[in-house]
Amino acid sequence: MKSTKLGDEGFQPSGPLCLWFNFRSVFRLIFRGKDTGAVRPCSSLGSPVAYDFLATEDVNKDRIQDVLFLYKNTNSSRSNFSLSCADEGFSSPCTFVAAVSGANGTVLWERPVAQNRALVECGVPQPRGSGASSACIILGRPGPFIAVDSVTGETLWSHPSSFGGNVSILSPLLQVPDIDADGVPDLLVLTQEENQVNGYVYSGGTGQQVGPPGSLGVDGTSGSILYVTSAGAHYVLIPCGTSLCSHSVKGLYEKATGRESSLKSDPLWEGRLNATSRRLQEHSSGAVRYLMNVPGKVGEDLLLVSSEACVLLDGQELVPRWTLGAAQVLRKPILGYYKPDTPAMVIENGTGSERQILLLDLSSGAVLWSQALPGLPRDPRSASLPTADHRSAFFFWGLHELAGANQTERGAAGHHLYMFHPTQPGVLLELANISTPIVTFQVVLLEPSCHAAYILLTGPASPDPPGLVSVAKHQVRDLIPSSKVVRLAEGGPDSDQAVRDRFSRLRYRNEA
Repeated sequence: MKSTKLGDEGFQPSGPLCLWFNFRSVFRLIFRGKDTGAVRPCSSLGSPVAYDFLATEDVNKDRIQDVLFLYKNTNSSRSNFSLSCADEGFSSPCTFVAAVSGANGTVLWERPVAQNRALVECGVPQPRGSGASSACIILGRPGPFIAVDSVTGETLWSHPSSFGGNVSILSPLLQVPDIDADGVPDLLVLTQEENQVNGYVYSGGTGQQVGPPGSLGVDGTSGSILYVTSAGAHYVLIPCGTSLCSHSVKGLYEKATGRESSLKSDPLWEGRLNATSRRLQEHSSGAVRYLMNVPGKVGEDLLLVSSEACVLLDGQELVPRWTLGAAQVLRKPILGYYKPDTPAMVIENGTGSERQILLLDLSSGAVLWSQALPGLPRDPRSASLPTADHRSAFFFWGLHELAGANQTERGAAGHHLYMFHPTQPGVLLELANISTPIVTFQVVLLEPSCHAAYILLTGPASPDPPGLVSVAKHQVRDLIPSSKVVRLAEGGPDSDQAVRDRFSRLRYRNEA
């Protein structure tokens, strides 16, 4: 299979979208359509940085999902198109958010939003009469707390950051039930000061802070989630050491406003929480790294991924359903379907030459499929996309053919993308070989009932050394004809071409 090298000047991507930011000398927005091959030169810029953020939303209302991403630089990609860093009160370079068309790769809008890194939540509903249906909420670190219209990029509201220099902002931003009765979810920002986590509630419609911050009384880390119990009570769950810490949203609201809230609390959950530490009973044999809501038999269950094991907790009784021990899981698992309509989970167990891909039955923890797939430094996380047969197509990064190679050989080989479908358990398709640094990656369905695509953001994570920042869309169906069939077992009745044909005939569906 031919290598796909995004850094080569002559590279022609598969699919209609390729946005190149060449910061070594001239900053160029390059759109190569299937028919036009147009190249549009732009202004020269300084040192770039690409951030680990991608989101999709139908920005221009053409029924095709568009792509939003973050990058840091001196100016925007087109100096006559957007505000400069100085226009928004930032020094250069600063962080921009950009929206590009999922249909043809043109820049729909872009603007500076923060000085450096930022927490971003897109697709946040806005109140009727605001003139915007949804917004991207950006909290700069440091920088303002700002909402921009997803369609135009224009400011809906902006407030100075109220956090001190010694405060760590924990990710992610959480959407919580509406308290100020403006018809849209409110926002919860968690911060850590010394050994205490505080919760700040903001109106999702105006960005105004709702009362003073409330203390959660815990020493937690990033990775919090919002959980709704069987009684309809909302709780914030935070990884803290080898257990979970929790606080009801009702309690946070009442602390912030001094008024009684119509939200619910759950007596069963309150009975399981230590009144002082707000910790639930310890269930992990190591520090909790990831916490996930996952489908359960009744409502949702909770998956805890620690440094030594994975544990699935019954979401109501908070007792283990199953435990996968002796695990070294350094990535957040992903969900999908191995059997029709039966939730499964992908775990990347181990690192380097010891890495294995495990597909587990979510209800029992049984291993449905496993494969050794050595990992490379900075390989992206795996991904999945539902298919029309009510299973999922899975996408893994790694390097199958160099399982026995040394570290030097593996490091020089590039990032290989493999596709897997449960109806073909004995094969992988190698779709691409990427030689440039990958910042983030998503597999998406940009149009309902259409073909799958993957979005790839590549570039430097720091301005030194300088490099190329690009965001590109690749149609999976366009990559299959030239893909390499990797057979995981000897024999098999189908020819390589027959295998490719089976993958080409896959159809995809929306999650909802």
